[in-house]
Amino acid sequence: MPHLLRNRTYDAGALARWGELDAERRRLLTAVEAMKAERNTLSAEVGRKKRAKEDASAEMERARTLGVEVAAQEKRVEEIEGEFFAIEQTLPNVPQESVPDGEDSDANAVLKSWGEPTRFPFAPKPHWELGPALGILDFERAAKVTGARFTVLSGEASLLSRALIAFMLDLHTHEHGYREVLPPFIINGASLFGTGQLPKFEADLFRLQGTDWYLAPTAEVPVTNLHRDEVLRDDQLPISYCAYTPCFRAEAGAAGVGTRGMIRVHQFDKVEMIQIVRPEEGYAALEQMVQCAERVLQAMGLHYRVVLLCTGDMGFASAKTYDLEVWAPGQGAYLEVSSVSNCEDFQARRMNLRFKREADGHNVFPHVLNGSGTALARLFVALVESYQQADGSVVVPEPLRPYLRADVLRP
Repeated sequence: MPHLLRNRTYDAGALARWGELDAERRRLLTAVEAMKAERNTLSAEVGRKKRAKEDASAEMERARTLGVEVAAQEKRVEEIEGEFFAIEQTLPNVPQESVPDGEDSDANAVLKSWGEPTRFPFAPKPHWELGPALGILDFERAAKVTGARFTVLSGEASLLSRALIAFMLDLHTHEHGYREVLPPFIINGASLFGTGQLPKFEADLFRLQGTDWYLAPTAEVPVTNLHRDEVLRDDQLPISYCAYTPCFRAEAGAAGVGTRGMIRVHQFDKVEMIQIVRPEEGYAALEQMVQCAERVLQAMGLHYRVVLLCTGDMGFASAKTYDLEVWAPGQGAYLEVSSVSNCEDFQARRMNLRFKREADGHNVFPHVLNGSGTALARLFVALVESYQQADGSVVVPEPLRPYLRADVLRP
């Protein structure tokens, strides 16, 4: 198994322990079956001797001893299976064979790029200078209200954010065939386990004190879990959902890592795409979802690139992931605005989600896919920085003008 989890982040010692437990469990089950067989033989012999009015006390004592030993061994098997489950919860998905091998983002593969970076006759400013100058972003008052890494959007920024959400939902529902849902923004632990956030990433979640409820880190969690513990009909697939949610992330351990402005914040908006498909359709669906996310960036006229993540940089539940990174000229850097993944049947198994295949009547785990379509904060950043003008104003991209009823944001 370790070779299948090449360069994935997991505890190798725990996996070795899993192997030891598996060997012990197999040995115990073999011993238990042998003892049960002997006990059955003894039971038959006891019956025969009693009918023949012979002394069966030795056989009865041996059967009693075997019963005690079987109970003890079965209890140990239960303990092993509990430890099994605890270890298995922490093991990531197995990478699909086309995923490049590598330890970190340096081994990711840039597959394509679209458009060209905006050329400026002046030095472009980052959004943390543009926004306050326009009077539409306020980091200081957000820090006063809550704390660091929060933002107040006001006036045209609020309109622009709302316009982006509406545009993306309209695009994915009207043109890409997704069904819009508006899920709860508070979710339970079972939902987070189903998609793989729990137990491994609890430190990155906001939990409501004294409850089993958490603030949603992404719409992936509530929307994917809509069909948890269900057996779907074959003709219900494929299922395609899109949803807007605010996202809440503690980002534990991320302090100081690209946290200025709106790049890595505790609260942001996102439009998410989810697909549940037959296993043989999973990777075609993955490519289609990437194209849906690309359409958002193309409509905004933003330069971006598509990156195939290596084994060491993928998410816990993913078997294969593409990132879409948009160019932010004010920072001279690419920002990830979409991550599109096929989790194969990893999440379906954790959620006990199946479908009954019409051809043979078997219950089968489907492939479950998720993708940002896209994340708002960084898309907002890329738009403001890419469309800034020398006088500090920002031109509104054509597709958003009907929503904003404006073509320029001015100081």
